[in-house]
Amino acid sequence: MTQITTIDTCYGPIAQTIMEKAAKIRLLICDVDGVMSDGLIYQGNSGEELKAFNVRDGYGIRCLLTSGIEVAIITGRKAKLLEDRANTLGITHLYQGQSDKLLAYRELLDKLAVHPGDVAYIGDDLIDWPVMAEVGLSAAVADAHPLLLPKADYVTQIAGGRGAVRELCDLILLAQNKLDEAKGLSV
Repeated sequence: MTQITTIDTCYGPIAQTIMEKAAKIRLLICDVDGVMSDGLIYQGNSGEELKAFNVRDGYGIRCLLTSGIEVAIITGRKAKLLEDRANTLGITHLYQGQSDKLLAYRELLDKLAVHPGDVAYIGDDLIDWPVMAEVGLSAAVADAHPLLLPKADYVTQIAGGRGAVRELCDLILLAQNKLDEAKGLSV
């Protein structure tokens, strides 16, 4: 019987193999609906689309960027409010309206000259799997589609839109000994 070595974190024990993958990450790619938001879409009387974003996720993203780790968004939907959120956080790589996320992913890799093994992706549904299958560290939020959960390298303890992105950001920073570097940032 093989024993799995784990590392204790504030999110519970994490397999050493996951921490080794996280230590290599130079780029985190996030889905939006169900990951950075809770997956609900609110529509105002004028037809405008509204979403809620968790400030903990925003803080984690800012910490990654401050630590020299790129962050990108690839999402199937398109919304002006997401451009605003990305700008607020300092995310310059935003791909919206992507029915084939793999194409956007490959374009991003070429643009940034990043190796797939140096990329983490966090998603929540089957549309995310083609990209997740190619990256060095694939993560699914706790409330992801049941068919996606067993395929992910890492499943967050926290649900989408509730701080799951922050959890993954913390894991990456911890694996790279950079968790203390970003104290005092604001979002």
